[in-house]
Amino acid sequence: MRKLVLSGKGIFTGRGSLEALEQYSFEKVMIVTGGSSMMRTGVVDRVRGMLEKNNSHIVVYSGVPKNPSIADVQKGLEQCLAFGPDCILALGGGSAMDCAKAILLFYEFPYLTFENVLEYNSRGEIPTERKTALICVPSTSGTGSEVTRGTVITDPEQELKVPIMTDCLRPDLAILDPDIVMTMPKNIAAETGMDALTHAIEAYTNHNLDDFDEGLCSSAIVGIMEWLPKSVLEEDPVAREKVHNFQAMAGIGFANVGLGMVHGIAHSFGAAYDMAHGLTNAVILPYVLQYNSRDPLVKAKLTELSYRCHCEDIILKIEEMREQLGIPRCFREAGITEEMFREKHDLLLQHAMLGATKVNPVKMTVEEMDKMLTQVYMGKREEK
Repeated sequence: MRKLVLSGKGIFTGRGSLEALEQYSFEKVMIVTGGSSMMRTGVVDRVRGMLEKNNSHIVVYSGVPKNPSIADVQKGLEQCLAFGPDCILALGGGSAMDCAKAILLFYEFPYLTFENVLEYNSRGEIPTERKTALICVPSTSGTGSEVTRGTVITDPEQELKVPIMTDCLRPDLAILDPDIVMTMPKNIAAETGMDALTHAIEAYTNHNLDDFDEGLCSSAIVGIMEWLPKSVLEEDPVAREKVHNFQAMAGIGFANVGLGMVHGIAHSFGAAYDMAHGLTNAVILPYVLQYNSRDPLVKAKLTELSYRCHCEDIILKIEEMREQLGIPRCFREAGITEEMFREKHDLLLQHAMLGATKVNPVKMTVEEMDKMLTQVYMGKREEK
């Protein structure tokens, strides 16, 4: 028996869907956002204005970096505790949403800390119900965090990304307004789109896949493969909206099913070198798909995807699209020198074996992972 969840209380989609905020009334709202883009484009002011129509008091916590750390969460938590909101609204990319979720978790349950949260979670002792509302408005099209039950926070001392997956972190409302993602620079649209594709394919090839999420993930894969190049290269509004919706579908799918080794490796490189998550996934994806194709079920699914995407080999097609979008084919091309790679090799290897690697469709050994790290760094994948 399995319980599937497709969203929290609702998902608003379509142009102008940000205006759905006017339907809700809160006493105090804490907005959590990233660097300056949502400020510069006026989206924060728009959100503030909509909420203030219903007499909400607003405070903004901004400056969340691309890989939010424990310190970033603690700083936001201090502001949250002083303000006492009844709603936290995440506005931005995956980093802003992850940071907002972590702030919410420790605000809602004061007995939790970074030192004990994983232990409480493993025992199933984090409540699913909470008093504080959580609304997510993504400004990028990749992470799907607006529909998932998790957050990933970086521990810089250990150079480790710490995933926390618990049902109370599933947002109440997700607002997918394609007008907001029109402000994405091309490189961000490319990297986050590849992030979404990775989510969809890893869930689709995961052995936990069910009938409901198979439909979501396969449609997301086909849709992203078709529309992402136009979204990035032409900045076409229809394509941006399509990718924005497909990335949420991928998020719903992997939240129910799980991911795989791409994310295990991506988290290790992301934490070690402070690299954007979408970029690391984009680099790694073809190598892991090639490796996992030794599994008959994965191979059959990749063959089916090749047919549905009108190509001979979906892996080659992904590599071609990656090059078309200007994404490096390996970490050496992404700027990591051989000295940097050798210096942190052992740490990368240790951390790459953690997290989603444990549910990869092909079980990994340390020896095999060592070979895989060399492949994703040097840029040569094994032959079929």
